Amino acid sequence: MSSRPSPVEQSAPEADGIIVDDGGGRQRPFMRGILVHSLMAKGAGFEEAYDLANQVRSRLVRSSPVSREAIAKLVHELRGGAFPPETRDLALPPDMLVTEHGASWPFSKGVLSQSLLAAAVDPQAAFDVAREIERALRRRETRQIERRDLRRLAFETLARTVGVQAAERYLIWRKFDQPERPVIILLGGTSGVGKTALALEVRHRLGIGRVLSTDAIRQIMRVMLSPELAPAIHRSSYDAFEVLADEARGDDPVIAGFRAQATTVSVGVRASLDRAVDENASMVLDGVSLVPGYIDLAAYEGRAEVIFLVVAALDEAAFRDRFESRARVAKGRPPHRYVKHLDAILRIQDHLLLLAERHDVPIVDNVSFDHSVLAIIRHVTETLKRRGGSDVAALL
Repeated sequence: MSSRPSPVEQSAPEADGIIVDDGGGRQRPFMRGILVHSLMAKGAGFEEAYDLANQVRSRLVRSSPVSREAIAKLVHELRGGAFPPETRDLALPPDMLVTEHGASWPFSKGVLSQSLLAAAVDPQAAFDVAREIERALRRRETRQIERRDLRRLAFETLARTVGVQAAERYLIWRKFDQPERPVIILLGGTSGVGKTALALEVRHRLGIGRVLSTDAIRQIMRVMLSPELAPAIHRSSYDAFEVLADEARGDDPVIAGFRAQATTVSVGVRASLDRAVDENASMVLDGVSLVPGYIDLAAYEGRAEVIFLVVAALDEAAFRDRFESRARVAKGRPPHRYVKHLDAILRIQDHLLLLAERHDVPIVDNVSFDHSVLAIIRHVTETLKRRGGSDVAALL
């Protein structure tokens, strides 16, 4: 097992008695964590930064203060060369502050990279852009930046390094940091297509505070409504027909059972949407009971931005593999249970796709998780732009 200390331990003051002279009479204990962070900001990987910081500590004299310039020189010698010219100075400046309306908070590369994910770029690209922005701020040798100016810098950096469309998506979503009305993303789709995993990742990348599943809504409704009152919600979507009366099964019992369940759960879905609107809280909601045409989206116009997509798995072989993979990590869900009902699940999916086409709801074929996440975020931001008629220049 590695003996390497945790990041918290790395950032704690060292007990070696090494003192760093920051100039102007200011002194502080030498901390490896600060040096590691500084080196990584200059382009070093974590392993290199950690090893260099350890070597620096072992070389420093404990009896007298050491200057920041001496530390930089020692790093240069140990590394066998300088960092790129634009990032050669290893001294960390005082905390950069982001200001807005009289308030201020420390600049954070991590927070910035998180916000850049709304541009529908992969996390590594977002981190690289945030690091470039951090370097640009260091070169300016200023201690604060207005949030609006930081946003403009992020837009310009994204446009130059990733593309103008990505930069525009970033600006559009940033408009909804403190929205006049909430953004509610609905991800429908049948069992096993990956809705919940997508919902969690989209929520994370967009920084949305709430995520909810219709499975949770249905479970609450099960407690409130007995099997005698609402039998369909006490079964799975693909076998709910088994508890319907013969006369209620119609020409396609599977679809009749699914519709009966979704109709009941839709009551709870509407209540969840209403609460999010009342609290002005953005949310991602996923579930098989989100059916195009079952929720009156027009009722939320002017009060919320409700964006509906249906997630699908159109490759039947891949769909079967997904069930088997899911069963290996989820207790109580043996693969034969889903394989046994695969025909019913596919029929429900066909029904959902037909309704999505009828109600003009976009479909995401979840072949690749990462690509699906980016596709959903792109659709969300582009829909917001279309609805709001946002002038990108006005957002800068």
